[in-house]
Formats: sequence, structure tokens, C-alpha cells
Amino acid sequence: MNYRISIIVPVLNEAPIINQALSSIFDLPYDGEVEVIVVDGSPDGETLSVIEKSEVRKVLGKKGRAHQMNQGAINASGDILLFLHADTELPKNALNKISSVMRKGYFVGGAFDLGIKSERPIFRLIEIAASLRSRLTGAPYGDQAIFIRKDYFHSIGDFKEIPLMEDVELMRRIKKTRGKIYIIPDRVKTSPRRWEKEGVIYCTLRNWALITLYSMGIPAEKLLKFYK
Repeated sequence: MNYRISIIVPVLNEAPIINQALSSIFDLPYDGEVEVIVVDGSPDGETLSVIEKSEVRKVLGKKGRAHQMNQGAINASGDILLFLHADTELPKNALNKISSVMRKGYFVGGAFDLGIKSERPIFRLIEIAASLRSRLTGAPYGDQAIFIRKDYFHSIGDFKEIPLMEDVELMRRIKKTRGKIYIIPDRVKTSPRRWEKEGVIYCTLRNWALITLYSMGIPAEKLLKFYK
């Protein structure tokens, strides 16, 4: 049996890339059912208005990735929720691999290894560091395409609606309930645009610092000013 998978894509001002992103999702092979839900954080629904595929479920939410992903989960009919950033591309056999992992019965969810769409050698180092960190901590980040059983996700309270670190906070709660996460060794391919805009070294060190401060108990609301 293959699970029904709901792919939830939170967006904000992603009109230039959304149709390409959706095409790559619908091109994925899968032996089960899939639904795709795009949740727009813009009050005008700018990204939703350019979506060409009629199969896509369009949801208008308020700005905030955690809120948008929760809205997608509320509207989802699948057994498995897959949270996918608009600028992240799944590996070719991602959906069949997710279903295979979840059929084992002892994982509540998982994610993929991080890949970055750039030939620059420094990104290979970031990928290696991300893979090691995910396996050592059992806590992947949102840009690794987190997937989770819908019933379990709702049972632990969904994403906490904080301005950032919602993925880190979710993984903390999963650990507290002793839920097991599986990291699929295939790599997603995420855009390097934020690293390139802010500077690779600065962006990487800033992210590590924010995660460290959050882990020390600094509220996400206070850290937001350093992320913009």
C-alpha cells in the first residue's frame, strides 16, 4: 500500500518560480495518490493568481511560514504531509521513498539530505555539514523537505506559529515524544539565492548563531531582527 501524500508549499512573492516548481512536483513518479496545496501568505494572493495547473489546491493564509504550513495541513486529505519550500526541488523518486520509509511503521516522519543548486565548492561543504548534523541530531531543517504522518503532526500540536525556527521547535517536540525521524540519503536541491544575496559565509554563520541562541532559550521573536 502506498500512502496518499499531501505536498504543502508555503509561498510569499514566488510568482516567478511557482509554475516551474509545481511542474517538477507533478513530474515525480509515484504509485499512490498525491495532492498539492499551495498556501499564499500575501493578502492579494499574488502567487496563487499565476498558478497554471488546475489540480493544485489554492489556499490564502496570513503571512508566516508556520501559519501557512498549518493552514495547508488543515486542508490536507493525505496520510502523509510533505512540507516543501517553493525554491526546493525533490529528488526524482522522492515520493516512493517516503512511502517506503513510512510503511516500516516505526518512523513518524523524516526528511532528505540537503543539496544546493550551485557548482561552487563551498556549497559542497555546507551540504556535508548539513548531512552530518541531521544524522547526529535527528533534527532536519525545513529546507530538507520535512515529511510527517498527519495524525501524529496534529497530535503534537502542529507547527508552533513563531516567526522563525518553527522547524527546530517541531523537532524538539518530536524528540520529547520519542518519535523517530529518518533521513533519506537522496538530496533535495534548494536555491542558493539567500546565501548568494547575503554572502555565503555570513549567511551560514548567522544561521548557526541563531540556532544556537534559540537552543539557549532566546525567543524566536527576538531573533527575527537578525534574520531579515
